[in-house]
Amino acid sequence: MAGFLVALRAERGLAENTVRAYRSDLRAYRGWLAERGITDLAEVDEATLRAYPGWLAETRAAAGVATSAATTGRMLSAVRGLHRQLFRDGTLPTDPGPALRGPRRPRRLPKALSIAEVTRLIESAAGDDPVSLRDRAILEFLYATGCRVSELTGLVVDDVQTLERVDDAPPLDVVRLRGKGDRQRIVPVGACARHALDAYLVRVRPALAARGRSRSRLFLGVRGGPLSRQAVWEIIARAGRRAGLPEHRVSPHVLRHSFATHLVSGGADLRVVQELLGHASVTTTQIYTRVTEEHLREVYATSHPRAHRATPAQGRPPEPAPVRDDGGSEVTD
Repeated sequence: MAGFLVALRAERGLAENTVRAYRSDLRAYRGWLAERGITDLAEVDEATLRAYPGWLAETRAAAGVATSAATTGRMLSAVRGLHRQLFRDGTLPTDPGPALRGPRRPRRLPKALSIAEVTRLIESAAGDDPVSLRDRAILEFLYATGCRVSELTGLVVDDVQTLERVDDAPPLDVVRLRGKGDRQRIVPVGACARHALDAYLVRVRPALAARGRSRSRLFLGVRGGPLSRQAVWEIIARAGRRAGLPEHRVSPHVLRHSFATHLVSGGADLRVVQELLGHASVTTTQIYTRVTEEHLREVYATSHPRAHRATPAQGRPPEPAPVRDDGGSEVTD
């Protein structure tokens, strides 16, 4: 099992939190096998694996643990991956993993804020005190770049750069983001975000950096240490409350969805949005085309006076009145 986890980290570049979750999933799986007297993975066949999802659901339900389809899918994926890896290495004679099927996950469209709601959220951090200036820079930066919260908290000061361009073009502010699998990408930083970031860097960050030892991290906490993901969540939740937005609609990932949705709605090329988001496949990015289509349908259904089928009381729309030409024949065209 240890070798499989090392491979996940080294070959697939999975985040440490994901590897830690896989380790816990596999520990539960080995415990289940031990209860059935199975100590050698070579003894596991397809019939054995088919019984595992049912036991998993019953055990977690009995413990009062609510398990989403995504979590269950991850737990079963860890087991399939373990058997597949050991089979490829020649450790196991067969791979029974394909017999292990998880629940079908409902495909939910990402919920994005409207442009007006994003503006309210950002403007809620309008103070001139150090915390407000830092929070404003974080909100502007998340919406301007569409970065993940883990990418934001991992930034160092030198990741934000200004590129000089040829042909008298104005300089371009960019940031280097490190995504899943340690894949790096360069994303532009808009003028509003750059203005807020400069205010934070000049007026706030030097004092914060002097309090702690994280001299290189871009965004710092009030004690000078690097911001955690939980701290960023709380910053955004606090801004959402000030802006009067429902708590369930505000998070770092909602700002990422809003960034992508607004780009696609504005006519951005899907391949460009894919690169900006750091998606490995454009298939993942295509969900935002469905978001905009769904929004168009909602707007049409609520705005057009004849978007819905007429009720019996309304009857059929009246026929156009015939118009006679000079020869006395009816013209209805």
